[in-house]
Amino acid sequence: MSYEALARRWRPRRFEDMLGQEHVLRALTNALDQDRLHHAYLFTGTRGVGKTTIARIFAKSLNCEKGVSSTPCGECSACTQVDDGRFLDLIEVDAASRTGVDDTRELLDNVAYAPSSGRYKVYLIDEVHMFSKSSFNALLKTLEEPPPHVKFLLATTDPQRLPITVLSRCLQFNLKELPDQSLRPYLSSLLDKEKVSYEALAIAHVAQAADGSVRDALSLLDQAIAYGQGKITAPEVEAMLGRFSPSRLYDVLDAVSADNAEQVFKQVEELAAYVPDYSYVLGELLALLHQVATVQTIGNAHQGDVHDEARLQGFAKNISPQDVQLWYQIGLTGRRDMPYAPNQRQALEMTLIRMLAFKPFTAQASAPVPSQPKSAQTAPSVAASVSVPPREQAAKAPVAKAPVARTPAARKAPPAAPSVQATQATAEPAVAEEEAAPELPPADINWKPSDWVKIVEELPVAGMPLQLARHCVLHSAAKDQVHLELDPEYDTLAAPRSKERLREKMSVYANGTVNLKISIASETPANTPAMLEKKAEQDRLEAARTSIAEDPLVAEIVAKFDAEVSTGSIRPVDDADQQEP
Repeated sequence: MSYEALARRWRPRRFEDMLGQEHVLRALTNALDQDRLHHAYLFTGTRGVGKTTIARIFAKSLNCEKGVSSTPCGECSACTQVDDGRFLDLIEVDAASRTGVDDTRELLDNVAYAPSSGRYKVYLIDEVHMFSKSSFNALLKTLEEPPPHVKFLLATTDPQRLPITVLSRCLQFNLKELPDQSLRPYLSSLLDKEKVSYEALAIAHVAQAADGSVRDALSLLDQAIAYGQGKITAPEVEAMLGRFSPSRLYDVLDAVSADNAEQVFKQVEELAAYVPDYSYVLGELLALLHQVATVQTIGNAHQGDVHDEARLQGFAKNISPQDVQLWYQIGLTGRRDMPYAPNQRQALEMTLIRMLAFKPFTAQASAPVPSQPKSAQTAPSVAASVSVPPREQAAKAPVAKAPVARTPAARKAPPAAPSVQATQATAEPAVAEEEAAPELPPADINWKPSDWVKIVEELPVAGMPLQLARHCVLHSAAKDQVHLELDPEYDTLAAPRSKERLREKMSVYANGTVNLKISIASETPANTPAMLEKKAEQDRLEAARTSIAEDPLVAEIVAKFDAEVSTGSIRPVDDADQQEP
């Protein structure tokens, strides 16, 4: 017996078997059950969402021998013939192959004759938008006033191309695309019935590739079963679709967020092994950024998303909302401009380079040089890559490493000041769970402005209040009165709730109630903890570059191979990071 495609074998035979489209099914079932039948129906929607299937079930409901209802028996002669495509009074027309006016007139010549065996003569015209203007004109009169025994069921993927005169004569139903979260359980249950083993991630890829079309999803399942020799696994579906694991995207975003240009290019090189559509790659990266922004905003990803929830939460915590929004906008622009690039891979690389090159203004002012957290007691080293001409690649020496003295720096800061919304979404819920602080007597303090950096390091505070403190200088502090001056560039940090939380934590630190006043400085102060920390990081980077430039081994490599030191690759590295595991 010949194999029957899944899309044909599992085509719904009843309205209750349909996946989705409840808004259409409700109207049709009520019309059938209450005998409020119109003479012409128009079903619109993208391919594979059920237009023709609904029309056939509707025709079966009209002609079931047990009476007109929304639940045809499926067993009588009329029902079985409709299911088998043999019912004489269901005339299916492919408008794409019968566009001429003569074909339409020939079709309509038989409208006046009574049905041969059924209750109604049903004309199902698929892709009706393909009719010519003359064909539509020939159809209009009959479509408006057909004989009582005739029903017209029209289907199209492009209703905009139908004349308004046709639209006005029909009841129109727009079928929706099926979301991934609806397709996945449907495909899983179907494979269980088919006794085919599968992986959940593989089904997620198929549902995503179907792009809302049930028929496309079933066709892809057929292809995946054949490709996997009876079982469906994620790697094989990825290979079949020319896609890749989401972990590849995580590696790209990791590299961008770490400001690691070499790793970015390495990840693009690995993606190239899949010979992908680079526009699709960039689109998937944009979808990942969208999910990260969603987690930052509402705390969780969209239901049914293919991405790892734990990884999304990690990205949402470690990447500032400003960066996510900027990278998303850069990605949109890069994808739009892809057709104008010499090649798509180059366009993708240039888009990622722009993500590395541009920073949000507010984040740029305080963001430290990307590096691993440093211990205050370990002496750092430096590492740099040396660029060697291609002709000398075979003889290229290993990376040079040399010690360098560390410039004293303030405590390593958390990432750049996040937005009010992002911090409130992550830090504030934890704050709300804390117990109320006990009542304290008035503080008796005498802090000097030079003490402020150390005080900020020791304050039991995090999140937005900490960022507020880091961008302030201490103007005065005596008895229970503390006056801070805030960098005017970060005036948005001075939200009332953040000021109150900082005051509470300062009271705990001083073991007495503090009255806190925060004013905006008349000009940008140079000695806020954030500024001093940034300067210390820059000093360390300059010291690292000087050490590389003066290193004898590096000088020997440069002279021997006519090489150049890529200063952009130099990063301070702790000795602890270089020890053997």
